[in-house]
Amino acid sequence: MYVKKTEKKYKDKTYTNYLLVEAVQTPKGPRQEVFCSLGDLKPRPREKWLELVRKVERDLSGQRDLFPEADKEVEKIVRRVKRVRDEGRYAAAGERSAVEDLIRVYADRVRTEMHRQAGAVHVGLEFWGRLEFDRILTEAQISVRATKLTCAMVMNRLIAPRSELAMPGWIRETALEDILGEDYSGLSEDALYRNLDRLYPNRAKIETALSEVERNLFNLDQTVYLYDLTSTYFEGGAKDNAKAKLGYSRDKRPDCPQVVVGLVVNRDGFPRAHEVFEGNLQDRKSLGRMLDLLDQRVGLKAGQTVVVDRGMAYKENLEEIKLRKLHYIVAARQAERDCFLPEFEEEAEFEEVVRQPSPRNPFQEKTTVVVKMKRKGEETYVLCISDGRKEKDLAIRQKQEKRLLSDLKKLEKRIEQGRLKKEAKIGEAIGRLKERYPRVARYYSMKYDGKEKKFCLERDDEKLRKAEKLDGSYLLRSDRTDLNADETWRIYSLLTRAEKAFQNMKSPLCERPIFHHLERRVDTHIFLCILAYHLLVSIEKTFLDRGVHTSWATIREILSTHEICTIVLPTEDGSELRIRRDSVPEPQHKQIYDLLNVPYQIIRPRKTWSIPRKDNVGTEKFLTY
Repeated sequence: MYVKKTEKKYKDKTYTNYLLVEAVQTPKGPRQEVFCSLGDLKPRPREKWLELVRKVERDLSGQRDLFPEADKEVEKIVRRVKRVRDEGRYAAAGERSAVEDLIRVYADRVRTEMHRQAGAVHVGLEFWGRLEFDRILTEAQISVRATKLTCAMVMNRLIAPRSELAMPGWIRETALEDILGEDYSGLSEDALYRNLDRLYPNRAKIETALSEVERNLFNLDQTVYLYDLTSTYFEGGAKDNAKAKLGYSRDKRPDCPQVVVGLVVNRDGFPRAHEVFEGNLQDRKSLGRMLDLLDQRVGLKAGQTVVVDRGMAYKENLEEIKLRKLHYIVAARQAERDCFLPEFEEEAEFEEVVRQPSPRNPFQEKTTVVVKMKRKGEETYVLCISDGRKEKDLAIRQKQEKRLLSDLKKLEKRIEQGRLKKEAKIGEAIGRLKERYPRVARYYSMKYDGKEKKFCLERDDEKLRKAEKLDGSYLLRSDRTDLNADETWRIYSLLTRAEKAFQNMKSPLCERPIFHHLERRVDTHIFLCILAYHLLVSIEKTFLDRGVHTSWATIREILSTHEICTIVLPTEDGSELRIRRDSVPEPQHKQIYDLLNVPYQIIRPRKTWSIPRKDNVGTEKFLTY
């Protein structure tokens, strides 16, 4: 054995370390192998190194000195060397070292440090692996470093969404560094922006590969596709994004520019394809583009069924679906119900849909839905009446009617006071009210008599009576002839899976509002939300397959108390043993892990020793190895 001196420069400082090295015989000849680190031996003179080595060799061989060394520093080094020797011996034999388990510590000085939330991250990374994200990103020419960074960004979106500016801080507050084995201490938002730019051109490849993995993993149905749209608004003008337009806002923010997001899911709610459209795009004009994308992602086959809402119930849309040899189920537009008013009045022919109570809340009362089928040419019409929807329609109409009458009184007052005199201007004001309240304005006749200088308002009671009869009713259209009324209604009701996907993306995944302005960054931000939703729906689907109905928001809140921390054990010789490990999962944690088939242990315990050393000014420092 001999002592070897090493030096390392870091931030304009030079750090010196001394290693105990021994010669070992290998198949390739004698080699020098580091036995252990001795730390900083200064100010011990070089000529004392040989005495130290001889002392270590004698102790390792079991010899005792006739006159023991009085240097306590040497004794500490010798004990350290013996500890390393014993740990290596027991580790080679596959046993636990007595030195590992039996150390004397000061109980009142034991402490913990560097606590990091780990439960939700642990589950998210487990499903990241099951969906083969690493392989998919590698095949998309994403580097290993960028793949791990993408993983961290998706975990953030899944667990505690932050902006790219705040995301590095969140990553360092979680167990991602411990589990991924990456150092994110110097991570900045610029690296995250660059990573978004790497993902942008590979979105189609990643989405296609994910669809295939999920289809095999969960044995997903490929016969029904549910298509819906939502809007997501911007903070700021977003002038650098050609897609950012003012349009119909589902978020009740018509004052903000927005983009429209189209999403296709299967009957289990798994995303199959998505696209980001201009903010002022009408629903009906998006269908063709989305079907092309869906064909590229999963491959459309003749006989599959596309389910869409009434915003796409136009002739050209239905012809587009039929031209691709697909079937459709669509909610007809409101005006089409009028033709079936006599049918809705014949309640005797309706049959009630049997709805099972929710496993999540078996005491929840389900609204009654009755259906009736009618054939008309090559199409099947299903008339539906829902008690819950009837109450909703009535409440909406009464609310809008109250607001309309209030605004009409204001308009009449302006005319009487002479603040509005020109007949053309009055006509424009009436037109704006009709546009603002279309649901109820059609039941009123609003005219201005120029000769009498009087505003006339008259309600059409016949139209209103007709509307009241249609409250709670809606009409479904389909070109499928193999389904009865009950089956058609059940397939159409699956469209709520797409609506639920949008709800999850907006909360808890916090897709909105968007602070990015560049088009590629906006598209990739939404794509990150889609990737996080793949994990979310996979977790919830796993629970559902085991008969448990719960949400990801509830799961991540429960798992927030499962942590990783460092346990610091001060020993009698002045050194400190640090053990980095996860806490013991509590019963509610174990229940979740069991249902998801996730292991209890998050990381393998890692041990490091810190030995105190004094510098030239007498200040004590800990050297960790």
